Amino acid sequence: MNILNGVLSKLLGMGMKRTVPAAQGFRSDLQVANGDAPFDTAAEVFALIGAVLNWWVIWEMTVPAQQAMHWGYGDANHPANQGYMFFYAASAAAFDTGTLRLCQAKARRRDTLIVHEAADVALHAQVAAIADPSLIDKNTMTALPEMINTPLVGEDSLMQLQYFPTLLVVETQCEFKIPVTIYQ
Repeated sequence: MNILNGVLSKLLGMGMKRTVPAAQGFRSDLQVANGDAPFDTAAEVFALIGAVLNWWVIWEMTVPAQQAMHWGYGDANHPANQGYMFFYAASAAAFDTGTLRLCQAKARRRDTLIVHEAADVALHAQVAAIADPSLIDKNTMTALPEMINTPLVGEDSLMQLQYFPTLLVVETQCEFKIPVTIYQ
């Protein structure tokens, strides 16, 4: 191709233009284990949930080198193609209740941008006694299409979860699965 391009350039005074494809993101999900060291186990996450009626950073992940991310994936106009999320913090018999925020912050934890906020009662099953309270039916899950109206979260910046509890139990479990689009 380079030889042909060089020959055409000399003969015709023009070369073949090369196009660079647009960056294509791929879909993934962030879970507890993806967090940075003080946030990468369920015990660490629910230990960070403090007193009621305060916002608490309960999880964060540093975006790896040469990557950028958006919360969510897919398109709201195509429901079968978008991401769905779940979150819960619970004891064996009851759930915490509150509000979950998806945030992005600069590396030094300044300029935190709130991307999405949802009541956690819509993010898990209603019965805590079952073995896995995560939702599996898309008709009952909270959709999270790619949040393209916010800037990409770049290398060394932070993806964060903040939680505002209104009712706390003695947590023994915590899990979430939140869709993201990763560009690299």
